[in-house]
Amino acid sequence: MKTTQYFEFRRRLSDRAEIQDGWIEQVVRSPEKTETQSDGRIRVWAKIEQAGGRYLRVVLLDDGETVHNAFFDRNFQGYAR
Repeated sequence: MKTTQYFEFRRRLSDRAEIQDGWIEQVVRSPEKTETQSDGRIRVWAKIEQAGGRYLRVVLLDDGETVHNAFFDRNFQGYAR
């Protein structure tokens, strides 16, 4: 998994410590929602059942593969299907 220095710094924070690489990879492979920011970065979300059903947001660089940030998004509610 390719990452930025910013990501490596942020993942050391206590609120990010539980986020597993496998979860990040799962969100990147199978997002429930995708948005492109004005700067070209790509936001993807997916529910992580193993984390109590919380939604993990992963921010990728514009190459679509380098992880810039990852965190549980308390405001994302998912979709009614």
